[in-house]
Amino acid sequence: MNERILEGALNVFKVKGPKFTMDDIAAEMKMSKKTIYTVFNDKNELMCEMVDYAFDLIKSAEDKIYNDDSLNTVEKLRGILEVLPENYYGYDFSAMQALAEKYPMAHEKLTHRLESGWDKTFDLLKAGMAEGSIREINLEIFKLMYESSVERLLMSEFLKKNTTAYPVALKQVVEVLVDGIIIKGR
Repeated sequence: MNERILEGALNVFKVKGPKFTMDDIAAEMKMSKKTIYTVFNDKNELMCEMVDYAFDLIKSAEDKIYNDDSLNTVEKLRGILEVLPENYYGYDFSAMQALAEKYPMAHEKLTHRLESGWDKTFDLLKAGMAEGSIREINLEIFKLMYESSVERLLMSEFLKKNTTAYPVALKQVVEVLVDGIIIKGR
């Protein structure tokens, strides 16, 4: 039931952003609001659980990429940094800005999840440096640059102002982080 409600909440969030109501979820799920409240105490708790659920899906997708033997180290690194499960395409990620204002606990959880779970990424960076496919870099600076970029994409007006979809912007961030800004051969 928990997962089903979270999926419904994410579908409603896709359309309405964080301004959705529990009535909206009940209508989406074709169930009573009372049933939802037997699983979640309030919208704040639901928002926190949605963050965890979304990140768990992302981590699962990262695991598939990390364990895919058909990819080389750099391809795995790109994949993990760009990962966004298919059902998240089309979301208005610019609505995440309201999360900090209206749901500080969910925002705190989002920030924590962005800052944790770097083991596989660091393993790939170290492997790339060892094999010579990635130059020597400070892992913590790389992490800082990535986290800052993602947080800025999610928590600012950038996506709306530039009419850019989050997956497109994230791909460009990863390209700059992995490839740099130089033109090869010059």
